[in-house]
Amino acid sequence: MAEMKTNSQRLKRFFILLIPIFITQTSLFAMHFFDTMMAGQISPQDLAGVAIGSSLWVAVSAGLAGILLAVTPIVSQYVGADQQNKVAPFIVQAIYLGIMMGILVIVAGFLTVPSILGAMNLEAKVYKISSSFLGLLSVGVIPLLVYTVLRCFMDALGQTRTTMLITLYAIPINVFINYIMMFGKLGFPKLGGAGAGLASALTYWCLLFISIYIVHHKPTFSIYAIFQQIQLVHFNTLKKILKIGIPIGLSIFFESSVFSAVTILMSRFDTDTIAAHQLANNFQALLYMTPYSIALALTIAVGFEVGAGRFKEARLYSIIGIVTALILAAFYMTNIIIWDYKIVGIYTSDYHIQVIAHRFLLFAALFQFSDAIATPVQGILRGYRDVNVSFVSTLLAYWGIGLPFGYLLANFTSLEAVGYWIGLISGLACSAIFLLWRIFYLQRQQPDLANRFTA
Repeated sequence: MAEMKTNSQRLKRFFILLIPIFITQTSLFAMHFFDTMMAGQISPQDLAGVAIGSSLWVAVSAGLAGILLAVTPIVSQYVGADQQNKVAPFIVQAIYLGIMMGILVIVAGFLTVPSILGAMNLEAKVYKISSSFLGLLSVGVIPLLVYTVLRCFMDALGQTRTTMLITLYAIPINVFINYIMMFGKLGFPKLGGAGAGLASALTYWCLLFISIYIVHHKPTFSIYAIFQQIQLVHFNTLKKILKIGIPIGLSIFFESSVFSAVTILMSRFDTDTIAAHQLANNFQALLYMTPYSIALALTIAVGFEVGAGRFKEARLYSIIGIVTALILAAFYMTNIIIWDYKIVGIYTSDYHIQVIAHRFLLFAALFQFSDAIATPVQGILRGYRDVNVSFVSTLLAYWGIGLPFGYLLANFTSLEAVGYWIGLISGLACSAIFLLWRIFYLQRQQPDLANRFTA
């Protein structure tokens, strides 16, 4: 990535980074979107089962991938500081870490998933679908995490278009496998909602193989010789990744898992309410890909400028990112209000579920502005390697404010299920305010920042 001299050049560079990242993240999320949408065409039980299984998986996978997101700022700063020789050994160690994490999460999943689903008091069919979905999905955990390392490596070099193209291949692959597995086509047994888990796992393997081929053969990446050396596990490097990655992963996990916690708490309501909540939550998560993509682009741009010691330029990229997120949030909010019933109709034709989901979706619109501030600011802070404050802020905002407040509203007022949405919106707003203060404070300390990035 070259240094940009003017604001127009910086704006162009930012969107060159952002657009492919946005397409990549939306494509990855599209697998969950199509899982939920296609399950809704089978039965309300399949919709609820897949939505619950997907909700639990998204929380865990987002947290795990968040740990590996440490690859992006570290590699960006290596490149910005002209230390390319450190990149390949670092990526190999990150791959080892991804494999270790994958093994641990598979074992943990088999030990804990039955108890988690059992605590939700689900219908027997919904329980079976969720359990089977997660069991089949576990086949793809390790390839997903290794692919995440390679994707972060490519993104950190500014090659976000490459990761976009790789991920775009995943959509038709996933939809096709979904179709034959869920509906029993081409001689395969009809697995219903559970088939979506197997389809996602097989798609993750495809993503990994494509990524390995490109990293090994495309000159932009092959010059680093990632796969041309054998290394032992280097625990100091793993520690370096975890020092930055764990706060990132926990921040993302606590933000994602609070929605899973709400799903568990909502189990006291009927299946239609659970399905409607997951429908609205699924669409809200789809829109979240925009501020999340902006955050990833900001981590790359800010990390590169910080690595080169250009703190003023890092601040300018921060402003560009936040303003872009706010403009898009206003656009999304307007369209949700106008097209709410049309959006719900994409997922299900069940009128009762549509009516309930309509209420949830209007609250999902309110998420947009707080997300447009809190999420990009977290990306900026990662570019500075300032990750612990984001973790604490997310933990307190969602689990200290949002969830308890939502529980009180849902269980002790007439708002019922809607109360959880109000609570989460309140927590996110608190997080946005605090994180804005943190970035203003940090960027005022520019003369004292240089020592942080010399290691």
